[in-house]
Amino acid sequence: MSASELAAAVREALSVDREAFQARAEEEAQELKAAVRAGTFDNNQAIIGLEFELYAADDRTDALRRVPRQLLERIGFEKELGLHNAEMQTSPLPLNDHGLEAQQRQLQANLAPAIERTGAEDIRLVSDGLWTVPPNGETAVEYLCDSVEQDGIRIGTNMSDSVRYHAMANTDYPSRFRLDAPHVSLEADTVMPESLITSIQPHYQVPHAPDLPEHFRYALRVAGPLLALGVNSPFFPPECYDDAHDREIVADAHMEHRIGIFESVLNPSAESDVEPKVRFPRDLDSVEEAIDRIVADPLIVPMDIDRGDRFDDRFAHIRHKHGSYWRWVRPVFDGATRSAANARIEFRPLPGQPTIRDAVAFTAVFAGLLESLPRREHPVRELDWERARENFYAAARDGLDAEMTWITGSGETTAIDELYGDLFEHARDGLELRGFSTEQAHRYIKPLRERLDRRMTPARFKHDYVRRQVRDGVPLGEAIWGMQAEYINRQRETLLEGTFIDWLA
Repeated sequence: MSASELAAAVREALSVDREAFQARAEEEAQELKAAVRAGTFDNNQAIIGLEFELYAADDRTDALRRVPRQLLERIGFEKELGLHNAEMQTSPLPLNDHGLEAQQRQLQANLAPAIERTGAEDIRLVSDGLWTVPPNGETAVEYLCDSVEQDGIRIGTNMSDSVRYHAMANTDYPSRFRLDAPHVSLEADTVMPESLITSIQPHYQVPHAPDLPEHFRYALRVAGPLLALGVNSPFFPPECYDDAHDREIVADAHMEHRIGIFESVLNPSAESDVEPKVRFPRDLDSVEEAIDRIVADPLIVPMDIDRGDRFDDRFAHIRHKHGSYWRWVRPVFDGATRSAANARIEFRPLPGQPTIRDAVAFTAVFAGLLESLPRREHPVRELDWERARENFYAAARDGLDAEMTWITGSGETTAIDELYGDLFEHARDGLELRGFSTEQAHRYIKPLRERLDRRMTPARFKHDYVRRQVRDGVPLGEAIWGMQAEYINRQRETLLEGTFIDWLA
C-alpha cells in the first residue's frame, strides 16, 4: 500500500461517525450478554492458546532487520506493529497433556521452516523482550521516530501498513508517544516506540462463561509472581539513554521495561482527564461487567465495519473496540462459529522468552493455576486488589528481587520460597485435575521452578552480563550490544528444543 493510499484509508477511518459506532457497540453488547446467559460461550472443558511474537535481526551483525512483507506471508506469520515484527499463534486446544504437547509441537513445526527460510536471506528470528541493536546504518531514535506527513496524515515510516496503527497518530486520543523510564526520554509522532517490545500471551478459555470474573480475580493475583519469573527487558538501545553515568544507568534499570514502555507510549499524560487504557485492571463482579467495560472504554479509531460470515461478526464493533482495550489481563469474547464461541482470559504481562519450551511452561503454569485456585478456593483470592497491583509493578521493577505479598493456607507471607512453593504446587494440582500425571505436570513446570531455585531470570542474565562489563570499564553501548550478541548466540541452539536453564549449565 502506497503512502497516499494508506493516508486515504486512515482519513476514511477517521471520518466514521463515532457516536453511531458507539451506539452499535452498545446494541451488540445486549445481544452478547444474552448469548452468554444462554450458554453459547460455555465450553465442556478448559481450552488453551498462545500468541508468540518475535523480531528479526541480521544474522551476521545482530542488528534489527525489516522483514519483507512477501517473506512474512510465505512463512505463514502475521504482521505486527513494526516492519521488524512477526507473530504466530497456536490453535486453541484442550488443556491436557496432548493439547499442551501439540501447542509446543505446533510452534516448533511453524518456526523451524521459518528460521530456515529467513536464514537464506541472512535474517534471524529472535524471541526476546526488547531489541537493543538498531538496523545497520540507522540509529534507534531514527528508526523509532521517523515519520512523514502525507496529505495531512501522519504516517510512521517503519510501521506495518495497518490502518489502525497509523490512525492512532491522527486521532484526538491523547497518547503520549514517548518513552518514560529511568534515564530514558524519547518522544515520537506515532506509536512506533511501542515496537521496541515483544511478548507471549497465553490464553485460558473458561469452561463456564459466567465464572469468568472468579478466574479473572485469580489471574490478577498471579500476575506479579509470573511476571517476576519472566522478566526479560532490562535495557534499551544505548543511544536512547540520557546523559548519565553508565553505572547509574545499570543500577537503576528495571527488570521489565516492557510494562513502562507500553504504558508511557499509549497512555495520556498524568495531567490528562482521559483515563489510561493500558493499566492493571480492577476485579470484575460479573461477566456482564466485563462486556460493559470493553464497550465503555474510550474509542480511539472507529472503523466502517462490514459484518462478515463469522459468528462473532454480530459483535464486530465490540471486537474492534477490544483491539485497543489494553489491559494487562483482559477478557475476550469471540469465536468464528457458534460452537467455537468462547469466553477467555488473555494474559498479557509476559515478554518474549528465550525458548519455545519456556513460553509453553508459562502457558502450563498459568492454566494450571486458573484450574486449581478457584476450585480449591485458594485464600489468595482475598489478597487486596491494591496489593496485587503493587506486586505487579514491583515485579516489573525488580523481578525475583521484588517484595511481593501472597496468602497461603497459613496466612500472609512475603517469603519468596513460600510464595512460589505454594504457586507451583497449585499449578501442578491444576494440571493433574486436567488429567496430567504428576511427572508430566512437573516436566512443564520445571523450567520456571529452576529459575526460582537459581534466582535467575532472562533479565537478570542480561543485567549481570552488562553490569560485569561496565564494572570492567567497557562502555555501556558496547556492553549492551555484547549482551545482545550473547543472548542471540545462545538462543540459536536452544530456541526450538531447549530452555533458558540450558544457558546456565
